[in-house]
Amino acid sequence: MTTLLVIKQILMTLYSRYEVYITPFLKFLLALITLLLINSHLGYMDSIDRMTVVLIVALMCSFMPMNFIVVVAALFTLLHLYAFSLECAAVIGAGFLLMFLLYLRFSPKDTLAVVLMPVCFVLKIPYAVPLVMGLVGTPVSALSVGCGVVAYYMVHYVTQNAAVIAAMADQETIARFRFVIDGLIKNREMVVTAAAFAITVVLVYLIRRLSVDHAWMIAVIAGIVTNIMVLLIGDLMFGTNVGLLSVILGNIGAFLITLVLQFFVFNLDYSRTEKVQFEDDEYYYYVKAVPKVTVASPDKKVKKINTRKPKSGQRSKSAR
Repeated sequence: MTTLLVIKQILMTLYSRYEVYITPFLKFLLALITLLLINSHLGYMDSIDRMTVVLIVALMCSFMPMNFIVVVAALFTLLHLYAFSLECAAVIGAGFLLMFLLYLRFSPKDTLAVVLMPVCFVLKIPYAVPLVMGLVGTPVSALSVGCGVVAYYMVHYVTQNAAVIAAMADQETIARFRFVIDGLIKNREMVVTAAAFAITVVLVYLIRRLSVDHAWMIAVIAGIVTNIMVLLIGDLMFGTNVGLLSVILGNIGAFLITLVLQFFVFNLDYSRTEKVQFEDDEYYYYVKAVPKVTVASPDKKVKKINTRKPKSGQRSKSAR
């Protein structure tokens, strides 16, 4: 355990020292992964489905605010959909615009949740995002998580029904619009998942704010149980065809991710908890202080030992 704490301290020291370089690199990596996933799942417009274009745009994102990554990802998605179907691009563009207005109005600082939610869906670990946002965010973060869920399911619906939409090319424009809009509005799996993740964010936030020992761990476990229950209840009520095994395995993976987060952000030593009471003219205060687990990184000192033997001439002089 001490070795892990030393590694943690070294990593935090390195990040604080080289933050000006590490933060742009992480932005570049996030933008690169996001754009590559969009191109691999859509890929209808050849002009932007190129590695050189993705690298240049990701490099631009590394020097811009986080919200710029959301805008670029939405733009790439709409360009691919425009090359595939104008109706799909129009409907999903309207959905993106509505989500941007809600997201920028209520939770503009939760950009990471909006970007990571679709990416984690593709990587089969979407259950980690609501847990993490409940631990480090606010109840308003539920809106950002919900926007990410809706964005993923809108694009996922188009990719799933691409053959049907392409076969409707000879039909009227209104019929194609109706097919896409009806498919999105009646997507019960999207609604149930967004509701489950939003409830999880709020519940985890409320529990981790409690003044009890191991509040973060209790909040994570309660969030996982609530998430599974809401998804299964939604499956029973609306027939969303949620796989029980995939939900359980996904939440186990999310639990492991939150353990890593807790180690770096909220690692407390409850054995040294102190309770302090004091008062002033108006209030009486009860304070519970729990120290963080820290360890100083060892300083390596190199001791130089001179092992050279004196020359024969020097030895004779010293003897005299």
